Amino acid sequence: MTAAPEGLFISGHCRIGDAAIALISPDEPGFWDIFTASAELGDGAPDPMDRWSKRVIGAWAARLGGRAVFPSDGPPYPDFVQWALASGRFWQSPVGMLVHDRMGLFASFRGAIILPNALAVTLPAGAHDTPSPCETCPAPCLSACPADAFTPAYQVARCHDWLDRSGKKDCMSQGCGVRRACPISQGCGRLPQQSAWHMRQFHP
Repeated sequence: MTAAPEGLFISGHCRIGDAAIALISPDEPGFWDIFTASAELGDGAPDPMDRWSKRVIGAWAARLGGRAVFPSDGPPYPDFVQWALASGRFWQSPVGMLVHDRMGLFASFRGAIILPNALAVTLPAGAHDTPSPCETCPAPCLSACPADAFTPAYQVARCHDWLDRSGKKDCMSQGCGVRRACPISQGCGRLPQQSAWHMRQFHP
C-alpha cells in the first residue's frame, strides 16, 4: 500500500471478509498546517474538513483501486468504531471514547479506504494482540471533566450547558479536558489551535 498523503496516517487496519479496511487519521502536528492552507478552509462553504478529507482520501483510494468511506456517510453510517476495535490499536476507554496507541483520547478518523482482495493487500504491521494502555493507567480522564458530563455515559447537554456558562477559557481554547488528561494524548502532537477549531464546530 502506498504511503499516506501528507498530513494523514493509517491508524489501524482490519479485515472483514475479503476486504481490507485501512483507517485514516490526522498525522499530528503537521495535519493542521496542511488543512489550514487548503482551499476548502478558505472558501467559506460548510464542513471544510470533511470536504478536504473526501477530496484527499478519495483521490488516494482511487489510486489504490479501493473505495473511500467517511464517518459522515449515512445513514446508515459506516461502522468505524467496530473497525477500530478490530484493528487492535484502538480500545474502549474508561470514559467510553476510543483511545488509540498513538493519539490517545484525541483519536479521530478522517476516513477509511476499503480495498478488495484482502489477502493480496500489503498493509503496515498491526498490533492486534497489544493490551489496552488503559489497563495500567491511573485513568485521570475519569475526573477531568469540569462539567461532570461523564456520569457514566456522556451527557452532551450538560457539556454544552457548562460551556455556555463558564467553560470558554480552557476547554474552548485548549480542547476537551477529558481528552487532554489522557497521558497518550499529551504526547500525540495535537496543536491547541486545532482543538480550539473543533470545539467551535461542536459549540459555536
